Amino acid sequence: MPEALTRVEIEALLDVWLETEFTFHQVGPVARALCRLERGDQDFVLDWIKRIATTHITLAFHFSKRAPDMLNRLDRRAIEAWAVQLCDTYDRAGMYAALAVADKASGFIQTRHAHAAGALFDDTAPVLGNFVRGLSGRALKLDQGEGCFTDSERLILPALFARFETAQDNFKLAKATVAFLWAQTRWGTFRADIQAACAAFDHPDRALNQFLGLETLRLTARLARELPGLAREMERLRHLAGDRLPEDWARHQAHLSRPEATAEDSLALLPQVYEHPDFQTWCYAGELRPGAVAECMAARMDTEKARLRVKLAQLEEELRQRAGRDSPGEAKTPATFEAEAQDQDGSLDFEITLDGAPIAPPDDVKQLLTSVWLDFGHIPPEYLVPAGDGEYDPRLYEEQPEDPDAVWQGTYHEKGALFYPEWDMGRQHYRKNWCVMREKSVAPVHDDFYRQTLDRYSGLIRHLRRGFEAMRDENRLMKRQVYGDDVDIDALVEALADSRDGREMSDRLFTRMHRAERNIAVAFMVDMSGSTRGWINEAEREALILLCEALERLGDRYAIYGFSGITRKRCELFHIKHFHEPYDDTVQARISGIRPQEYTRMGFAIRHLSKLLNEVEARTKVLITLSDGRPDDYFDVYRGAYGIEDTRMALLEARRAGVHPFCITIDKEARDYLPHMYGPARYIILDDVGQLPAKVADIYRRITS
Repeated sequence: MPEALTRVEIEALLDVWLETEFTFHQVGPVARALCRLERGDQDFVLDWIKRIATTHITLAFHFSKRAPDMLNRLDRRAIEAWAVQLCDTYDRAGMYAALAVADKASGFIQTRHAHAAGALFDDTAPVLGNFVRGLSGRALKLDQGEGCFTDSERLILPALFARFETAQDNFKLAKATVAFLWAQTRWGTFRADIQAACAAFDHPDRALNQFLGLETLRLTARLARELPGLAREMERLRHLAGDRLPEDWARHQAHLSRPEATAEDSLALLPQVYEHPDFQTWCYAGELRPGAVAECMAARMDTEKARLRVKLAQLEEELRQRAGRDSPGEAKTPATFEAEAQDQDGSLDFEITLDGAPIAPPDDVKQLLTSVWLDFGHIPPEYLVPAGDGEYDPRLYEEQPEDPDAVWQGTYHEKGALFYPEWDMGRQHYRKNWCVMREKSVAPVHDDFYRQTLDRYSGLIRHLRRGFEAMRDENRLMKRQVYGDDVDIDALVEALADSRDGREMSDRLFTRMHRAERNIAVAFMVDMSGSTRGWINEAEREALILLCEALERLGDRYAIYGFSGITRKRCELFHIKHFHEPYDDTVQARISGIRPQEYTRMGFAIRHLSKLLNEVEARTKVLITLSDGRPDDYFDVYRGAYGIEDTRMALLEARRAGVHPFCITIDKEARDYLPHMYGPARYIILDDVGQLPAKVADIYRRITS
């Protein structure tokens, strides 16, 4: 091992990384502490000081002061987790919050096991989200927050579950918690007026805790009937956590375990258990926040009533027209809807009748009925009265789409946005939920551009169509077949050589022609940055039209999106054509409407389009980028090596997900960075932008054949 660095050598490095000439950080004490360490420990700490300094110098200085002591008390993995937490906190909440994490280093030491074996929200949320979507009842969203509770529309989970020794048990605890919070919404915990009931006691908070204890007994029994496998795991977790049922509570368990037991039964028992010892919350029970539930329900009920009544009015009109029962000038007989819930084997369904005749309700009506039933335990009659003409403002019952342009005006907010991570090359870790992305549509421009392009390239288009039709119908030579149309000379020579050596000859000695079915999905990612203004933008649009004209003959599924943005908080993806959309006048007008926008932040676009490609059932998935330059952004660290490394990491993620990326660029300096980003043979550089329309279809044929 190399010799340890001296104090002078360490101080020289810290002077550079922490910019002591301008920051005036006193690095002498840090250097003296580090020079006493072995070289391996020195390199580890200095590497992380350098990494954190790329995020913020002050954070790096605070880390450097605490790192030598932490090395004596933590393993390197835990120290790395603490360093990442510092940077993530700075990204999410700013300097003061990050310094608070730094000041609580001793607390991190005490919870080092949690970071080693805990179940992180970011890791478990995708799995648990699918789990809760498979359960009956209202669609619930998983969110990270402080505490563990539900407001009846969201399941709020902490950033980390770390109660147990192993990561597997901590994940199971997270799953059990999600199931228990779902059970509160599914079996009516919030139909009772919890706040009013608890307010009648001298200590409402204590009464709320005792009520949670009663509901824990009731809902655990319900889960045991509906999800017996999970219930056995929950019982094991209780035993592992040391959760016990006090003797005073045991006599209530049988009463609350009855199939017909409700939250009202729990409220009826509350005066008795209020005098019992405090119920020690079981590991998966979380907490009750009736105020958050009441606020959420108040906002939901009036809106759902309006939506359901309007939907029923539309359904009635549709059924009357289908039956031909309306006559001009004839007064309509008021319709009578009735709904009956079918709650069997954990599934919830509804039978609906109109004037006594059963009807099949559409899915959106079923969803509304489900949500109303969960709130009331029945469907109130007034909810089943179809709305009269003009009775409701449409804004009360229709989901109003966010205007992506209006969202950016004034104070920035993130409602309705998608979030993507970004690779920080200095930190050598992802910045979580860093890029705020919104999808917009390119405004169609109904001009003569499409027709002019067809006229200008008419001969080339005919050539491309013939070539792509040949690709669609082409046969492929299959070698080393058991039977076929001709002898495979190479296979025969190898087989004869094997026989002379005394080995068994292969019977795969033939070739045959086979027509292969194409099963390809392609996403085109078009650079719409400001640098494409002028001839580049026109060439991109012409190339897309030529591609679309050829692809329509080939039959491959394809989508087209543009990308641009300005800073990480305004990353925009421009919809031009979805995979399922036909190539029609609207798509042609969107291509004509492609216009230069802002800058070239690429990582978020690659990650989003890779996600869209993986939602398409296809054997081969290709992501083709049309660009005029390197990744870039406005007055941002993304300019330079940072942007190149983030884009490279996004491309690596795409390849790991089974997507094949390829880049077509006209940047003459691209040889400096494209091989590093895309790898050899995964890009092409055009010397002249005028070549783009003629070359792009030929390139497509080459990379998908």
